[in-house]
Amino acid sequence: MHDAPWEGSGSGYHSVFQDGGRYRMYYKAWHLGMVDGKVRTDAHPLYCCYAESEDGKRWRKPELGLHAFRGSTANNIVIASGRLGGLDIDAGHPAVFLDENPAAPAEARYKAFVRATTAKGLIALQSPDGIRWTPMSDRPVITDGAFDSQNLAFWDPVRREYRAYWRFFTAGTTDPGNWKPAGFRAIRTARSADFLHWTDIADLHYQDSPAEHLYTNQVKPYTRAPHILLGFPARYVERGWNPSMQALPEAEHRRQRSATSNRYGMALTEGLLMASRDGVQFKRWNEAFLRPGMERPGTWHYGHQYIAWHVVETRSDTPGAPDELSLYASESYWTGDSSELRRYTLRLDGFVSIHAPFAGGELVTRPVTFSGRRLELNFATSAAGEIRVELRDMDDKPLPGYALDDCQPLFGDTVARTVVWKPGSDLSALVGKPLRLRFTLRDADLYALRFPD
Repeated sequence: MHDAPWEGSGSGYHSVFQDGGRYRMYYKAWHLGMVDGKVRTDAHPLYCCYAESEDGKRWRKPELGLHAFRGSTANNIVIASGRLGGLDIDAGHPAVFLDENPAAPAEARYKAFVRATTAKGLIALQSPDGIRWTPMSDRPVITDGAFDSQNLAFWDPVRREYRAYWRFFTAGTTDPGNWKPAGFRAIRTARSADFLHWTDIADLHYQDSPAEHLYTNQVKPYTRAPHILLGFPARYVERGWNPSMQALPEAEHRRQRSATSNRYGMALTEGLLMASRDGVQFKRWNEAFLRPGMERPGTWHYGHQYIAWHVVETRSDTPGAPDELSLYASESYWTGDSSELRRYTLRLDGFVSIHAPFAGGELVTRPVTFSGRRLELNFATSAAGEIRVELRDMDDKPLPGYALDDCQPLFGDTVARTVVWKPGSDLSALVGKPLRLRFTLRDADLYALRFPD
C-alpha cells in the first residue's frame, strides 16, 4: 500500500528485482487529487521511493534519512526531483536495476534511468548500494524520444551489452510494406557498451499485431532463459462514453476526472505479454495477459494493471510445491489518498502454453539442435490426459527407438519431467544433430522444454 503522505494515489512505475537474499523495489511516488472538480498533481514533488523484502511478499519501507518531506527525513524517499549532481531530474519516472555486467565498477553496481526536466532526455544514474545516487554524465544520454513513461535499460548477459527501451510517438508512414499510423504510443530501443553512448536506435516491430497504444514496455531478459527478452507492456485504450463505461466502478469520480481531460475518465489499461530473441522483432500476444479483472473499486481505469519491471522467482505458499513467479501490478489509481500494488503468481515458465483438448492435438517443431543429454518438459495434464514426444530426422521420419510408440506417456503437473523412450532418456548421441520434435497432447498444456545435462 502506497499510503504515506509523500506517496499518494498516483504511485507506480515499479522496478522489482532480486539482489542476493533480498528483493528490492523502486517506484514513483505521486499524488493525484481532485480540487474544485479538477485533477491536481502539485500536492508534493515527484519522488522515487524504495522498499525491500526477504520473500517478495511482505515489504517494508526503511527510513532512509536522505530527503526531507515536510521537515522530516523519516521516510523511504531514495531520489527526489530537483537538482542532483548539477542536473535537473524528474524522479517520478524511475527504472532501477542491478547491473550484472562483470566489468561494472563498484560505484556503478546499481544503475537507473530518470527523466531530465530542463533538458529533454534520459539521465543515467549510478549507485554503489542502490541508495545513494549520482549522475554518470553531465547531460542526458538518450534524447530522441518522448519519455513520458517508464523508460528503462539493463545489462544483457547473452549479447553482452546494455539495452534501452523507451517511449516515443509514431510519426506515421505510408509505405505499404511498413505502414504505421501517426501519434501512437510506441517503443524504441538502442544498444550500448558503456551505458552512456547509445547506437543502433530502432523501433520495435511486431508479428501479426494491430497498431495499439503501448504505455510502458517492461522488457528484460527472462532469468530462467536469458536469451529470451520478455516484455509486459501496458495497453492503453480509450473506449468512449457508453452504458458499459458508465457502469464501471467509481462512475462519479470518473466523470469528475473527465472534467480535466476526457481520457482521464474513459481510458482503460491492462497488461500484455511479448517476447523477442533479437530485441527488436517481438511476438506480441494480442489477448490480454493481465486483464482488469472483476469489477471492484480501484479497478478498470487508466493506470490499472501496469505490470512492474520485472517478474521475480519466489517461494510458493503451498507446502511441497515448486517455486513460482511473482509479478506485481498497480491498482487504485486516482481515488483517495493512496494507491496499491497487487502481487500475482504463475508457474515457472508458465506465460503461454500449447494446449490440446481431450480430443487431442499435435505439434511439430522447426529443426532444433541441442547440447544437453536429456529432454525435460514443463507441463500439466488431467488424470486422463497425456503427452508423448517423437524425435524426427530432417527427412521427417521418426528416429529408431524414439517414435511416438516408443515414448512413455507423460502425465501430471510439474515444471520439470524428463522424457523417457524405450532406449531410455540419454540423448548424448544426438547432441548437435538437427532434428524435429513431434508432440501429441490430450487434455494437456505444454509450457516449456529444455535440454539439460
